[in-house]
Amino acid sequence: MTGPESEGTQVRRAVCPGSFDPITNGHLDIIARASSLYDEVYVAVMINQAKKGLFEIEERIDLIRQVTAEYGNVRVESFHGLLVDFCKQREIPAIVKGLRAVSDFDYELQMAQMNNGLSGVETLFIPTNPTYSFLSSSLVKEVATWGGDVSHLVPPLVLDVLSERLKQD
Repeated sequence: MTGPESEGTQVRRAVCPGSFDPITNGHLDIIARASSLYDEVYVAVMINQAKKGLFEIEERIDLIRQVTAEYGNVRVESFHGLLVDFCKQREIPAIVKGLRAVSDFDYELQMAQMNNGLSGVETLFIPTNPTYSFLSSSLVKEVATWGGDVSHLVPPLVLDVLSERLKQD
């Protein structure tokens, strides 16, 4: 074995969870920043059986893997259930979340406190780059559906796939 684990030091792991339907430049910014702080970053794509997304889970995973390939330390997996269980199974002590606005903080603080109370997993908040402070997957889909230009909001690969998907619907 080579790397940090072979020398007896623990690998620093974190998770960036979300639905990523589709992944945006805002998501990518948070993932990139987390990947510079941690040895391994898991992108956990949430499966919500009650909600029909524009992209299937496997499509989202594939897109995320392609647009994060340059980082080298990002793993992409799906999950359903409690995020803390995902973390326990992979020995991930930290959740990394981007905060766009105060309204995000109100909700995310409650989640962070619950997750810590359930399992001891810590949540780290990274302020979103101001360029992406308004950005969400839902907004991207809505604007794109009505023919608006979202080319500056998503990676080029995602733009291509999104445009194709919307032509089909």
